[in-house]
Amino acid sequence: MAKDYGDASIKTLDPVTHIRTRPGMYVGEPGTGAMYHDCIYILLKEVIDNSVDEFVMGQGRRIDVTVNYDTGETSVRDYGRGIPLGKVVDCVSQMNTGGKFDSDSFQFSAGMNGVGTKAVNALSEFFEVRSFREGEFSEAYFEEGRLKSKRRGKLKTPERSGTYIRYKPDVKVLKHFKVREEHVLRRMKMYCYVNAGLTINLNGQELRSDRGLADMIADEAQFEKLYAPFHVKTKNLEIIFTHTNRFGEEYHSFVNGQYTTDGGTHLTAFKEALTKALNEYDAKKKFDGDDIRDGLIGAVSLRIMNPVFEGQTKIKFVMNDIKADLVAEMKREILAALHRSAPETEKLIAKVEETGKIRSQLNTIKKQARERTQATSVRVPQLKDSKNHLRLEKVNKKTGKAEGEDTMIFLTEGQSAGGTLGGARDAMNQAVFFLRGKPLNTCGVGKEVLYKNEEFFNLIKTLDIEDTLEHLRYGKIIFATDADVDGLHIRMLLTTFFMRFYRQLILDGRVFILETPLFRVRNRKEHYFCYTDEERERAIARCGRGCEITRFKGLGEIDKEDFKGFIGADMRLTPVTCSDDVDVEKTIKFYMGANTPERKDYIMESLVCDSSEF
Repeated sequence: MAKDYGDASIKTLDPVTHIRTRPGMYVGEPGTGAMYHDCIYILLKEVIDNSVDEFVMGQGRRIDVTVNYDTGETSVRDYGRGIPLGKVVDCVSQMNTGGKFDSDSFQFSAGMNGVGTKAVNALSEFFEVRSFREGEFSEAYFEEGRLKSKRRGKLKTPERSGTYIRYKPDVKVLKHFKVREEHVLRRMKMYCYVNAGLTINLNGQELRSDRGLADMIADEAQFEKLYAPFHVKTKNLEIIFTHTNRFGEEYHSFVNGQYTTDGGTHLTAFKEALTKALNEYDAKKKFDGDDIRDGLIGAVSLRIMNPVFEGQTKIKFVMNDIKADLVAEMKREILAALHRSAPETEKLIAKVEETGKIRSQLNTIKKQARERTQATSVRVPQLKDSKNHLRLEKVNKKTGKAEGEDTMIFLTEGQSAGGTLGGARDAMNQAVFFLRGKPLNTCGVGKEVLYKNEEFFNLIKTLDIEDTLEHLRYGKIIFATDADVDGLHIRMLLTTFFMRFYRQLILDGRVFILETPLFRVRNRKEHYFCYTDEERERAIARCGRGCEITRFKGLGEIDKEDFKGFIGADMRLTPVTCSDDVDVEKTIKFYMGANTPERKDYIMESLVCDSSEF
């Protein structure tokens, strides 16, 4: 029987308790640390943002950061003005308190809500803050967001003005996480790129960019750029872009030094402005926006008073009321840059025209592929579809998530595993796509080959990513293969496909590998499914001597009822990620190309043997 709903049912939580109860409202989903936007990195961002804001105001050109990648314990020391000594406690514990509401003190700040460090404090096992100003200091120490001690006085030894913060994320709230060095390093690099002249010392490694976004594009494109990048820089706006022979488009956008990974108004304005500028440059031709942007890599940085972001994590800039003015300003500056560098502009136009020709040829191949599939079946024969689908255009204003984010599609090898998955799945939100053995190795092939390959064409059609990723039909794309050599090879082939042609899906955190149990350990009373040798040994200890141990060779060996547990609430997924590797094509060619002897030598040289096995 339901509990009575009365006055006693209504609860009022203090800010610290509310943050610890609902961390997702303040710093995003907790996650495991595997994804770039898991809240473990947002905590660091919230602290660093304040130090960067000092740099933007011309106060302090260096930030010292130390991160323990095992525990998450982090310290940040800047050399700015330091928090006003009488307000140190309030600035890190009282909601809606901070200096960013004063436009004279902080003109172009990303942190505008007075929430950031308070959330970090509340979600930390301990949080220590110390401010140094003109020979004096003020410090405070918190545990789980509650003040334990504070002190203020004269410094006994000289200390440069600035702020020091040290904290350790609380595992009681954030549960299981591991800080990944590549994600932290990339964040620090982004701060340096968008704040030319800023030095960040990360665990003894000094990071700095003197050319700002120009250094970013040089690092990201390296030897792939087809012409010297176009670079526009005004007081409040910076744009840089060039083309490569990569598929798709890649952007990095910033507002007041904040890395807006989901783009927003400024990025939309740039795309529109670039198309208008190029068409105005050569009025005799009419360039298609998709042709202009294919292979494009660019960065946009905007400085603006009182920016508006979508959510506390600030990964999307939303100020549509200024879009028209932005488009006009960007178009004017880009057009001027095109005229200043006529030889490079001709190379740009040649790239766009070549893309247009390829697209025209590709459309013919697509048409033939559609006619071929329609002649055999109206539906994709390899698909068991779900009832619900992802709808990126429909976003819940409260959660900030798109409708159908919990939908997923399993890409599985053969009918055996697919049959088990098909019977165990939740038909409302889980779809299954059957692979016919090993798919085509797409290393080194052009996009037209995909449309001639029936399996990949059907997959592209199923995901609905033929023309744009905005029509993606599932929140997660999951590789569900056997944990044997053939299954691992299929994972690599699928990864190659997505990495080469639809890398943005990986960067958006939508591609995963399903972890399935390797062993079952049971006796008459209980049974355990184990994913590692260590879990198997613990299960044997629980079940006692004489227990039965089964080693699963493939997904098809696991019965339907057991499989429901592996793809339900406790499903184990490993994200497919793209690290800060600026030459992905070279890496793919090495591991998936035709250089078998070279790859064999590398494997033999890198092979590590356990002497206990001999």
